Amino acid sequence: MTKLRHDALADESGPDAKWEERRALLAAGYGGRPDPDDPDQILAMPIVLHIPKPEPPPRSALLEAAATAVASLCFDARVGVDEEGVPGPWREGFLAWFTSRMRKVSRRARGAQWLAVQEVDGITVDVGGAQARALVPCAVGALDPRVKKLQVGGTDFDHDEPGEIPDGVPVLWTNSALNMTVGKAAAQVGHASMLLAAAMSTERARKWAADGYRCAVRDADPRSWDALTSQAALGRAVAVRDAGFTEIAPGSMTVIACP
Repeated sequence: MTKLRHDALADESGPDAKWEERRALLAAGYGGRPDPDDPDQILAMPIVLHIPKPEPPPRSALLEAAATAVASLCFDARVGVDEEGVPGPWREGFLAWFTSRMRKVSRRARGAQWLAVQEVDGITVDVGGAQARALVPCAVGALDPRVKKLQVGGTDFDHDEPGEIPDGVPVLWTNSALNMTVGKAAAQVGHASMLLAAAMSTERARKWAADGYRCAVRDADPRSWDALTSQAALGRAVAVRDAGFTEIAPGSMTVIACP
């Protein structure tokens, strides 16, 4: 079961009156402004993965939590405007990031570290005990100290066998041939959830919102991946291509999302 923290959303009952405006922003497409000359001014969305040392969660469930957290943050009322047109507290940072390269950086946390980042603006999602928190984007040089101290590496996970795909949920297929760490994959499925939300019809996206942006993440073997790339080429699925800043070659197709 997918659970959102009760303090995460202004309204967990489904899309609010301004939800469509936030969806229109995603559907319009993100920007591509070049990175600033100062590396500290590069904008990124931190994704924090809860990885306890004794009993780490299943890889697929952790990725599902990350993808859902990113989608939930993008549609949160705090990145939009209220009925009177007053911008929410997260809007400025979100828009600045959304009009840039939309980098995402995954970090791992456990114990007191994980509890501390719950106080940093963002949304936590729990999928069967696997937890991830998407934080409001900011300049990398302005990261909250509680986030900055978290390690980026150390997210190598064995692939699991998650079982059958639940009925009625979008599926985010990862390219198993790339052997991405779970941290890299979390950023990629997060991007896929955004692209998928933008590509859906309004009716389908509303239903997805009412279901809490629940999704399934599965590894695609080479044969399945070939079939999925054909679906993406026909416009029946959404593909993510990585910019190649970390781990994999630029232009690599990392995730294919099927509604």
